[in-house]
Amino acid sequence: MSLSAQLAARAAAGRPITVGLIGAGKFGSMFLAMAERQPGIHVAAIADLSPDGVRRNLARIGWPAERAAARDLEEALATGGTWLTEDALALCDPRIEVVVEATGHASHGLRHAAAAIAAGRHVVMANVEADVLAGPVLAARAERAGVVYSMAYGDQPALICELVDILRTHGFPVVAAGKGTKYLPAYHDSTPETVWTHYGLTPEQAAAGGMNARMFNSFLDGTKSAIEMAAVANATGLAAPEDGLLFPPGGTADLPHLLRPCAVGGVLERAGMVEVVSSLHRDGSPVENDLRWGVYAVFEGESDYIRRCFAEYGVATDASGRYAALWRPYHLIGFELPLSVATVALRREATGCPTAWRADVVAIAKRDLSPGEVLDGEGGAMVWGRCIPAARSRALDALPIGLAQGLRLLCPVRRGAMLTRADVLIDPADPAVALREELVRGFTAPG
Repeated sequence: MSLSAQLAARAAAGRPITVGLIGAGKFGSMFLAMAERQPGIHVAAIADLSPDGVRRNLARIGWPAERAAARDLEEALATGGTWLTEDALALCDPRIEVVVEATGHASHGLRHAAAAIAAGRHVVMANVEADVLAGPVLAARAERAGVVYSMAYGDQPALICELVDILRTHGFPVVAAGKGTKYLPAYHDSTPETVWTHYGLTPEQAAAGGMNARMFNSFLDGTKSAIEMAAVANATGLAAPEDGLLFPPGGTADLPHLLRPCAVGGVLERAGMVEVVSSLHRDGSPVENDLRWGVYAVFEGESDYIRRCFAEYGVATDASGRYAALWRPYHLIGFELPLSVATVALRREATGCPTAWRADVVAIAKRDLSPGEVLDGEGGAMVWGRCIPAARSRALDALPIGLAQGLRLLCPVRRGAMLTRADVLIDPADPAVALREELVRGFTAPG
């Protein structure tokens, strides 16, 4: 039975999937806009440190105010309404089937997900920062607990994992997979104060649109791309580049030419890697038919017969006909999250899940840093994130970008240098640090 039919059946039986949402920002609000239209899903509780902000977002997406007036979870379940609370851990309740973590904060996300798994709740991790910091640990805990830990559909990593899985199910070797973005090397130095000039906006225009400078800066400076590609590598077994993503400029027609091994004229170190393509040439001019909002996978036709069929049916290939590409030109972000909720609850399957620690995102100094300074984390003015193999990160004792906030520097770090754990004062009692240590000790990269 299809997922939509199963959701309809749950709604008809008066047993919609009960969901607890942690974090009702942009991604969470987009999910809520669709959950309002899907009677098979009941968002029974929303946890956010700004209940007034949640109410404003609910009004923006068209929720009737009375729908969010439940005084507690019991009333929300009885009336079909929604309970608003500041206590995220209150959503780890046996009456909640699926907990969605959408705060975007790595440390908080790990704590929330760990608590939900310990309580026997399924978790949809719409917080890629947390997933990359210690997701394999959470996935292993979920498996032991008999629940599902899943990446969030709508986030590009889950969509990329789907493309990879489809091609592998067919029997094709996947040569590369990833996404598009707007990239120039100078963007690595971007700060929240300079970010809007790169988007052609004034700070006032950005504020009027409710845009978050740190979030947009993380997308621009390469950190978010690094985080998303590390998540894909950890879930699919594809490899991270040794010294970080290359961001080669290329449009959809260029995918099978660019994203093949160097030995045959491409940019990859070898077959089977993650990579991000830029929608801008290095001189800043736009790439034709860019993939800025989309995802892709490049795969190989291993026989003459397969390659002949590619040609006969108009498959997009390189000049040799051996390397082919599939892509999706855009994604619908939080609007697509109901698919993960339904898949997890009804089929007990993940829409992407880390299986090993293969890739990491390490902090790189944007400028010369001095002892005593306090790191401002992802999207800030001090560090950006580079995706590298987990084995290299472990060997260098690198500082992960997910921990690079609120830590005091002990040593000077030159611009462009990778930070290590020895460069900062780390609190070993921090639960996120403990989960990360568990990852490093027990989930090192295979082979």
